[in-house]
Amino acid sequence: MSMREFHERFPDEESCYKYLALMRWPEGVKCPNCEGEEVWLLKPRLLYECKKCRRQTSLTAGTVFHKTRTPLHVWFWAIFLISCDKRGHSALSLSNEMDISYWVAWTMLQKIRRAMCRQDERYRLKGMVELDEAYFGGEKKGGKRGRGTTNAKVLVAVSTGKDKKHAGFAKMRVVENFDTETVEKFVMDHLDPGCVVQTDGLNIYGSLASLVKKHKTYVIAEKKDPMPWVHTVISNTKAFILGTFHGAVESKHLQAYLDEYCYRFNRRFWESQLFNRLIAACADCEPTTYSELTQ
Repeated sequence: MSMREFHERFPDEESCYKYLALMRWPEGVKCPNCEGEEVWLLKPRLLYECKKCRRQTSLTAGTVFHKTRTPLHVWFWAIFLISCDKRGHSALSLSNEMDISYWVAWTMLQKIRRAMCRQDERYRLKGMVELDEAYFGGEKKGGKRGRGTTNAKVLVAVSTGKDKKHAGFAKMRVVENFDTETVEKFVMDHLDPGCVVQTDGLNIYGSLASLVKKHKTYVIAEKKDPMPWVHTVISNTKAFILGTFHGAVESKHLQAYLDEYCYRFNRRFWESQLFNRLIAACADCEPTTYSELTQ
């Protein structure tokens, strides 16, 4: 959608109510108590009331929008802006564009990223998978580089075709340490047991052969990279964080930004559907409180 088409389709709160209800109940709203189909919307409170038994059902309960004080129209507009820009949006830019406070914009973005994460948790990487470790946080004055750095540690996996001409899907996870136990947990959580995993020769990957179909190790050379896609994803993710958020990402929130990048990367061939998919993801994600986001 263009911006003009978006505002024509969602000109007010009521149009957003109807679309969210369609996402949650494609076959029509039914009372969960008596299964009555005659219901009406109590607009101020976003409640559907059954004509037969008077049971009230919240339109936003069990979604990202639960108990929000921000109008649904503002949420939809934010999701539209996020979905139509490959670079994403920082809280500051969203605050300026939508004339809302910085913290409202930040909270909305974090909740939307949580919905992105929940969607990607539903599948595992299959086929050929490149796996490597990375460090996020930029260079620190006087700090160590490489595997001696104190920057955030991230495990990154990318599925590829057998010919390695195309990348498939990506997974990233912030971890406390790079050790065998952490790598094994990452592989069991995010990779299909029937996949073929490719890594460098670091000893933390030594036990992977027992968890997957096959484990291949490579020596990373300067002239020829045997794992080009995972290194490309790492590089592009760092550019995404630096370009959109100017590198100002707290370590405790880094996972949310990695989730956003993976969500976009994994749906790069369906950009025209991203708005609808993201609304559906928000409608299918359990609510999160501000205190949970800031822990």
